[in-house]
Amino acid sequence: MTTTSAPNQATPSRSRRIIAITLAIIAALVVAFFVFANLYADWLWYDQLGFDSVLLTQWTARVVMFVVGFLGMAVPVWLSIQLAYRLRPVYARLSSQLDRYQEVVEPLRRLAMWGIPIFFGFFAGFAASAQWETTWLWLNGVQTTVTDPQFHLDTGFYLFAMPFYGALLGFVSATLLICLLVTALVSYLYGSVRVGNRELRISKAARIQLAVIAGIYLLVQGASIWLDRYQTLVEPGAQGRITGPGYTEANAVIQGQTILAIIAVIVALLFFVTAIIGRWRYPLIGTALLIVSAIVLGIGYPWVVTTFQAVPNQKAYESPYYERNLKMTKEAYGIDTVEKTEFSAKTTAEPGQLRADADTTAQIRIMDPAIIGPTVRQLEQYRQYYQFGDPLDVDRYEIDGEMQDTIVSVRDLNMSQLGAGSTWVNETLVYTHGYGMIAAAGNERTADGNPVFLERGIPATGFLSDNENFQPRVYFGETSPTYSIVGAPEGTPPIELDYPSGGDSATGPRTTFSGDGGPSVGNIFNRIIYALKFQSEQILFSDDVNDDSQILYDRNPLDRVQKAAPYLELDSDPYPTVVDGRIKWVVDGYTLSANYPYSTTVPLSQAIADSNNQQPRFALDDINYIRNSVKATVDAYDGSVTLYAWDPEDPLLQAWQNVYPATVKPISDMSADLISHVRYPTDLFKVQRAMLQIYHVDDPGSFYERDNAWATPEDPQNSNTLQPPYYLTMQMPGQDAASFSMFTSFIPSSTTGTTSRNVLMGYLAADSNAGREAGKKGEDYGKLRLLEISADTPVPGPGQVQNRFDSDPTVSQQINVLTIGQSEVLNGNLLTLPVGGGLLYVQPVFVQAAEGTQLPQLRKVLVAFGDDIAFEDTLNEALDVLFGGDSGVDTGDGGVVPDPGTTPTPEPTEPGTETPGTGVPSAEFEAALADAQQAMLDRDAALKAGDLTAFAEADARLTAAVSTLLELSGQ
Repeated sequence: MTTTSAPNQATPSRSRRIIAITLAIIAALVVAFFVFANLYADWLWYDQLGFDSVLLTQWTARVVMFVVGFLGMAVPVWLSIQLAYRLRPVYARLSSQLDRYQEVVEPLRRLAMWGIPIFFGFFAGFAASAQWETTWLWLNGVQTTVTDPQFHLDTGFYLFAMPFYGALLGFVSATLLICLLVTALVSYLYGSVRVGNRELRISKAARIQLAVIAGIYLLVQGASIWLDRYQTLVEPGAQGRITGPGYTEANAVIQGQTILAIIAVIVALLFFVTAIIGRWRYPLIGTALLIVSAIVLGIGYPWVVTTFQAVPNQKAYESPYYERNLKMTKEAYGIDTVEKTEFSAKTTAEPGQLRADADTTAQIRIMDPAIIGPTVRQLEQYRQYYQFGDPLDVDRYEIDGEMQDTIVSVRDLNMSQLGAGSTWVNETLVYTHGYGMIAAAGNERTADGNPVFLERGIPATGFLSDNENFQPRVYFGETSPTYSIVGAPEGTPPIELDYPSGGDSATGPRTTFSGDGGPSVGNIFNRIIYALKFQSEQILFSDDVNDDSQILYDRNPLDRVQKAAPYLELDSDPYPTVVDGRIKWVVDGYTLSANYPYSTTVPLSQAIADSNNQQPRFALDDINYIRNSVKATVDAYDGSVTLYAWDPEDPLLQAWQNVYPATVKPISDMSADLISHVRYPTDLFKVQRAMLQIYHVDDPGSFYERDNAWATPEDPQNSNTLQPPYYLTMQMPGQDAASFSMFTSFIPSSTTGTTSRNVLMGYLAADSNAGREAGKKGEDYGKLRLLEISADTPVPGPGQVQNRFDSDPTVSQQINVLTIGQSEVLNGNLLTLPVGGGLLYVQPVFVQAAEGTQLPQLRKVLVAFGDDIAFEDTLNEALDVLFGGDSGVDTGDGGVVPDPGTTPTPEPTEPGTETPGTGVPSAEFEAALADAQQAMLDRDAALKAGDLTAFAEADARLTAAVSTLLELSGQ
């Protein structure tokens, strides 16, 4: 018999190993370079902007927190495994099953003893890195001098320390649990813990290790329960009616948590005793007692107090806690200084009634920025690659010594309209910037219903461009290209299209960017970095990219401010303005928190949603504290970002300034011109009005009964969405002079819209005039004035007024005239003004083509005061008609004579034959109107059927009917 040996197992050749290792190293280097390229591009962007310290702070904090988290998890887990293994019994008799387990585990033991801690360490490191802001705020927190009414601690504890302690205790708890599990597992595998014959045996070393870890874990749980006492101040209480402890929480829950924390500490001590004496009975009994106590004190006792004390006597028992909630909520939202005025509104219009309100009526805005956008585009767009904001923005300027409310927008780029011209060269090197800005008077109109432009055109002309330092180019806007490459050495022929010329064959003047707006791509290395970032090889190979080239990106003003100040939540409505000859975007920044004690929480996205802003999203949505702490500007030419500490007393801003030192300038650095264009922020006002719907009351009893709860009315033009607040120059009752303000109104609250009574209950205005003094806010800026309207004389709300406008027969007949042919009517914003001792409603009415080129033009103005309405060509005429022939004031359109061929105004031909109050012959006029409508239907039917004879006959009848209508209207 012969035997043959088994062939030797094939082993990889040395060359194959070298190739595999080489490929792995190359792959690792490629990945590392891509990561480096992304980080380096970020560094270049921040360094050019001058906010490199922001990026360095974030990188440093994240790395430090990752290391702390990694070591904080990996070291205890590694130590637990090592101790459990090294202190194993050497001669322990193991079961056959454990022997098999060890045979499997032993070859991997070294890898597992290091790999398991590293594995958990990486997860913990990334989790800790995500909490760096919480940690840095704790390290840099400040005192607020305001204390909570329950524990009398500084509110800074809740804003800065409590979130950190909660995160720290959660991290330590997770670490201890993992240590406990791996200790038990290793001890079991190596015989320190044996289970068999209904008996559990634990070696002395394992007992000490397990008992100590369990004791520390219970100490941490005791600290966590103790911290939960303070957490009740930012959680729903009083059966969910307020945020913060109610009667049950203050008298049962907090006391129960105190007792539970003490019990947890006692049980922890019992585990430490067990580590010494070896008896498990006492800590196990203590643990069972802790669980029973948690059920009794955490659930049972609060239920008893709620059921037998709090609910039957809710108003009396909860009133002190409602009062706490009222006070702290008002402070948290900045509504504690609202100036309230009882207002008995007049509802009867009399001649000369508005004479004392001439300053307000002179600035009533009849140009709706949400409607006239298409008109502005048709008149001012010039080329398809330009566009304006939608809706347009509102600002004010001093012109010839008078303040003028204006509708404004920059002429920005729209690269999607380049069509066949959409090439990399055009999109990146040629079409690099928008040009100019339009400004139209908000209170004026032309004879044909168009805006009156105060600044317009290409090249720019108007009161803004008259400034010799005016810079019209917009390289940084809301719709700027993703990136542009600009700049060239002096003497190089410019290639950037500045603006189009008038001639069809001319290409227009060219320009070269001369600012410092982006990182340099003048060297080959930076070109490679940005070619990778934007996945564009043209950046690397284009001959037009030169030594002086810069790359402009992240050009939206909101994006730039967000990156420069990542701790801010930004207002959803940035607006452009001209400051010292430069177009600048003004962005409002908020500091938010959800940890202000006894302050009611509001969903931010829900509070600011309305017909102009329907789907906002926020990282921190549920908040109970807000401050407009920062005003930021972004230069539209070079993209420079400047942050100003608008509310330097805000503790959150103070803490963030400690985190990011020297990034926010004091308000004293703001120029007078910039101050004059600062306005009260939209989103803050919306949040405040949302809170004032309930928190306008001061009495806890009224707060409990909700007998005077309010709601924000729906937008009359957009059902199921709230009416947005509006900016207007007006004078509130008790105010010395008219001021640029923002207003909103309130109606009674109702759970269903169909049963709500749409009458005015309140009228809120915020003074938005910051003054004109450099480095100083206006004394009344931000002052909230609330008119609490007396219920004795009901004042119709926006919904009632809109219904009255729509259903009035006079208005309906004239609207029908406006819609004859291919036209449609658009109702503008319904403004409410406190003038004449009452509340005046003003609504502009626009007409545009139903199809094709649409150019909304102002044709009529609706006004209402009390139960009276008027519908005329101009606001001036409408007010005169409404107030008995002479309102006593002149409005911005007082000198306008509307084009008579555009707006039919029916007038009587024979006294006594008109419809009452309309001046329109009812029988003849309505017969002609019916003929016109029938002719339109017949004409459309003939066109669809292809019957050209019938179409011509119907068209002739329509022309005749329209002529009759115009005759009856006196045109």
